[in-house]
Amino acid sequence: MPTDTKRQAVAELAELLRSSSAMAVADYRGLKVSDMQSVRRTLRDSGVQLTIAKNRLLKIAADEADRAELKPLLEGPTALATIDGDEAAMAKALADAFRPYSRVGITIRGGMLGNRAIDASQLTTLATLPSRDVLLSKIAGGMAAPMTGMAGVLGGVLRNFANVLNAVAEKKRETEPAA
Repeated sequence: MPTDTKRQAVAELAELLRSSSAMAVADYRGLKVSDMQSVRRTLRDSGVQLTIAKNRLLKIAADEADRAELKPLLEGPTALATIDGDEAAMAKALADAFRPYSRVGITIRGGMLGNRAIDASQLTTLATLPSRDVLLSKIAGGMAAPMTGMAGVLGGVLRNFANVLNAVAEKKRETEPAA
């Protein structure tokens, strides 16, 4: 029989799942408490929330939040990383936070981007992408490049015209008798 505490925990987890733009599920087996605190601190600095909950409660919350794709990943010790914002930042933060503990056997099982389930390899690929700011600056640079080229061409034409006029004026000065 569910208790009020469990109902409240499920409601909070369901709200967390609904409000997250991306989430990842990891197996944290083998981590010491101090290591887990270090991982949480690293993730928190990046805006990622790490939640440890019972799989049964997470599965109920996933059903309530219409995130049933998450349920197959909820086996064994489960850490749920969530973010409401830049999905690539979450993947990078997870990779950075778990890298020192890879010898222990921590694995990322998979996750979700929006309402779409992704596997661990897709999360790893997402972590290797440049940041959103870098991608936006590349797009802006690509859009500005033709305008910069056009300005250079037009400036070159004007420079060449000025050089021709200057050469004609010099030639005229040389051929005219001194007064």
